[in-house]
Amino acid sequence: METIAHTATHDMAHQADHSEHHHEHPKLSFIEKYVFSMDHKIISKQFLFTAMFMALAAAIMSTLFRLQLGWPGHSFPVMHYFLGDKWAKGGILDPNMYLGLVTIHGTIMVFFLLTGGLSGTFANLLIPLQVGARDMASPFLNMLSYWFFLLASFIMFISLFVETGPASAGWTVYPPLSALPQAIPGSGSGMTLWLVSIALFVVSSLLGGLNYIVTVLNLRTKGMKMTRLPLTVWALLITAVLGVLSFPVLFGAAILLIFDRTFGTSFYLSDIYIGGQALSQTGGSPILFEHLFWFLGHPEVYIVIMPAFGIISEVMSVNARKPIFGYRAMIGSMLAIAFLAFIVWGHHMFASGMNPFLGSVFVFTTLLIAIPSAIKAFNYITTLWKGNIHFNPQMLFVIGAVSTFISGGLTGIILADSALDLAVHGTYFVVAHFHIVMGLSAVLAMFGGVYHWFPKMFGRYMNKKLGYWHFWTTFICAYGVFLPMHFVGLAGVPRRYFNNDLYPAFEKLQHLNVIISVFAIVGVLAQVIFFINFFYSMFNGPKSEQNPWHSNTLEWTTPIVPEHGNWPGPLPVVHRWAYDYSKPGKDVDFIPQTVPMEEGEMDEGEHV
Repeated sequence: METIAHTATHDMAHQADHSEHHHEHPKLSFIEKYVFSMDHKIISKQFLFTAMFMALAAAIMSTLFRLQLGWPGHSFPVMHYFLGDKWAKGGILDPNMYLGLVTIHGTIMVFFLLTGGLSGTFANLLIPLQVGARDMASPFLNMLSYWFFLLASFIMFISLFVETGPASAGWTVYPPLSALPQAIPGSGSGMTLWLVSIALFVVSSLLGGLNYIVTVLNLRTKGMKMTRLPLTVWALLITAVLGVLSFPVLFGAAILLIFDRTFGTSFYLSDIYIGGQALSQTGGSPILFEHLFWFLGHPEVYIVIMPAFGIISEVMSVNARKPIFGYRAMIGSMLAIAFLAFIVWGHHMFASGMNPFLGSVFVFTTLLIAIPSAIKAFNYITTLWKGNIHFNPQMLFVIGAVSTFISGGLTGIILADSALDLAVHGTYFVVAHFHIVMGLSAVLAMFGGVYHWFPKMFGRYMNKKLGYWHFWTTFICAYGVFLPMHFVGLAGVPRRYFNNDLYPAFEKLQHLNVIISVFAIVGVLAQVIFFINFFYSMFNGPKSEQNPWHSNTLEWTTPIVPEHGNWPGPLPVVHRWAYDYSKPGKDVDFIPQTVPMEEGEMDEGEHV
């Protein structure tokens, strides 16, 4: 321990002595430093704060429509408070606004929290710090990426307040509801704003993704070979590649949809009657939109979950005090998932009338993707096995994320089979599946990442007791919502229906809807604990040490809260992989990447 501590201290002192290498930055005004910032760490915080605001809005929306589903037709003052006379007269939710809330809730959670919020926060924070770079390859484009994201978030949020209501075609915005402004109130200007917002979001994602890729490939510090990269960086790199390849397809689909809405084209429209009058636009097919949307939509699932895999790997290894099990297998499984993600989109379309042979191909590829996913789950469990586990809040959250990924993945096997999928397609079974496997896993991992890297972002600790309360209430309520929802779906209850009591077959299931709604509301209220803990700890939490978790990665070799440029002296030199925890023959249970290899010592990253 003394030898390693002395070496690390000597390295830092040696770097500090080299003042000629000091990375100077001119004095910046408040606006330049915190608003129009080009420092990747500030941009990371901007993504996080924006995503937290959007998540809060989405949580309120889910509370409102769960009140309707749990107690249909009842008057709730909170409805009137948030929605006013137009959409909740007498405290009773309007059916058109119900569709709008479901649509915008889903859109915000998938794109603005789990995609932009998760990748934007942790890619910006961790990539330069963990590869040993001063900043992103292009700080200016990085700043633009955030401002496009903020503008997209603002437009999506204000679409809630247009006179005809927000977009109401579901977060997948299938035509013809999304293609015909006259179809329903939510197909009007709210839908137009939705499309504009998503177009800006895609621009943000592409600017960010290209920056992340170039930074990882070109700006690694001396000694940081690809086989020494932390799995967080590998995950964020693969996520960026997925986004760069798939998001342009969504952009193209949105452009064609705008053409159908505005310029009289018929890419997605054919043989439609409105009010007894035949639509003049014919020859298109809404199935084309489904293909384009889901060609993005399924890689999008892994754009959401891949950063979560990276966070889980890092937090779990640090807090189990063990090397991650199967480092190269983890990289290989992520690469396999990324490849297979592009050839499984058709499993969302088994009910669209596709050729049964084509359906069987998608069944095969979908079941195939379970193999690398299972490798990851197995490796996480094996990393925990016989570890010296520290059950702090971040560790509980990432273990919870593995739990939901496994349990949600099991129901995915049912949906992967075209014959079984037809029975539950469009029901609450699908809602329960993707919320558990994608939504919950990513959200829980994101919470784990915030608790873990909070000291690096703000130089302070979050309150551990509040963290425990936050985890257990969130985790219990999450399963309380989505486990019963599977049974509701198996009984045939369709998703997005305003009032299931109108159907006698579903009346006997209403008690389950009440249970789901109660857990959902308590789960949303539990996030108040997190918000209080987060903002109080920003200013008043206990001050952090430089390396509070005894981690090996490079971000903990910087000052507690780094200035722009990250390292005050020369960049660190890397000598080993990121997971030398509890190495046999060593007196300490962690060896930072900057500590040179001893004679005869093996670099595990080259062999594991």
